[in-house]
Amino acid sequence: MSLKHSYAKALTAFIFLCAAGVYQLAISSKAVAVSLAPDNAEIVSAGAGLYQKHCASCHGAKLEGQPNWQTRLPNDRLPAPPHDKTGHTWHHNNALLFKITKLGTKALAGDDYETDMRGFSSELSDKEIIAVLSYIKSTWPAEIRQRHDQMNKRSTKK
Repeated sequence: MSLKHSYAKALTAFIFLCAAGVYQLAISSKAVAVSLAPDNAEIVSAGAGLYQKHCASCHGAKLEGQPNWQTRLPNDRLPAPPHDKTGHTWHHNNALLFKITKLGTKALAGDDYETDMRGFSSELSDKEIIAVLSYIKSTWPAEIRQRHDQMNKRSTKK
């Protein structure tokens, strides 16, 4: 399989995942209001510890993700993406990030979507998930945080 073909498949899967996430949020009768606290040192500190315990083994101790995260593996799954400024985490609103973390990607994209991103609802409370996401957001540069804030404002107006 050519690199161009692999990239096209990865891009198609990413677009599908985004569309599925938006669709799931739109049809959800019980939308979750999610407010992150990247400026709250206590929450960020708790989130950093939880991230290291539950997320770093796949997404990297420094949020760097797995190598070649946009290229499918032989099992047709995508490696874990980075959560730092180089990844696409900040392209998703708080509610979608929360749902992916709580329920797993498959719950949003459909049972036929192959992924290693499972849900953490049995291990992390909602408050802990918000702490992890707050920690992740706290590491982003100010410009990216502001763009993410604006996206969240637009998504809650709908």
